[in-house]
Amino acid sequence: MGKASRDKRDIYYRKAKEEGWRARSAFKLLQIDEEFNIFEGVKRVVDLCAAPGSWSQVLSRKLYLPAKLSPDPKDADLPLIVAIDLQPMAPIEGVIQVQGDITNARTAEVVIRHFDGCKADLVVCDGAPDVTGLHDMDEFVQSQLILAGLTIVSHILKRGGKFIAKIFRGKDTSLLYYQLKLFFTEVTFAKPKSSRNSSIEAFAVCENYSPPEGFNEKDLHRLLEKIGSPSSADDLDCSSGWLEGPNKVYIPFLACGDLSGYDSDRSYPLPKAADGSYKSLDPVQPPIAPPYKRALDMKKASSHGVQGLEKLSLDP
Repeated sequence: MGKASRDKRDIYYRKAKEEGWRARSAFKLLQIDEEFNIFEGVKRVVDLCAAPGSWSQVLSRKLYLPAKLSPDPKDADLPLIVAIDLQPMAPIEGVIQVQGDITNARTAEVVIRHFDGCKADLVVCDGAPDVTGLHDMDEFVQSQLILAGLTIVSHILKRGGKFIAKIFRGKDTSLLYYQLKLFFTEVTFAKPKSSRNSSIEAFAVCENYSPPEGFNEKDLHRLLEKIGSPSSADDLDCSSGWLEGPNKVYIPFLACGDLSGYDSDRSYPLPKAADGSYKSLDPVQPPIAPPYKRALDMKKASSHGVQGLEKLSLDP
């Protein structure tokens, strides 16, 4: 969670720390569940791109802990939650962590082994690349990440299962919707109340996984590319242009969460203590291996002189 003044006045930023969430994004999954009831009957879940772990926390609190604290808990009945990320993540009760690449089939095999050969009821993905501010580029890169997530979904999600993934809305959203509809009978793009209106972020809520008859996981990308053209020509550019005009695709779009609740774009006054001061809470769980750790080490060394910097040379 950020340290800017706007972040500190963000009510969801403060509430996340007050309620013990690692990031404000936890509220997005909670609000999606309020609208779509995605956790009903779920026993096996996979959290893709899980770090720093706020969605895994939600899965633990909504699925694992209630089952563990029930009057007659049985290990065999406890939900299984597997979190996958390239980065290591601090432990969460009831969550099995796999450090791996979601585009690698071997990662899917590891997950299925944890499920004793069974498949997942639900797959969630809140992953996103570092945004550039160039919306067209960000939308394209994000859509490729979703399709990478779909690669592992095709291996580990059971028929009838659900897939929740972050998207960036843009001119080619229709193509992404059409690609997801090929595998799910119900696809809705949702905007949780905790997601800022100023953000192009939304979430694809895909229900009832039903891959095409005779579908082979190895043919996934070939199948997705064909959707880019109505004639399935060889010179595909995966354009969504043909989905406009008479072929226009209307995407179900839904706002979810308490619409009379907190406004994520509004700056709320900081709560003051009796003496009139405000005390900011520390992050629930600082990153244990952030990608910027080396930069921090170099900055710290620079405060101790050039000798420290030489020890942290960029040479391997």
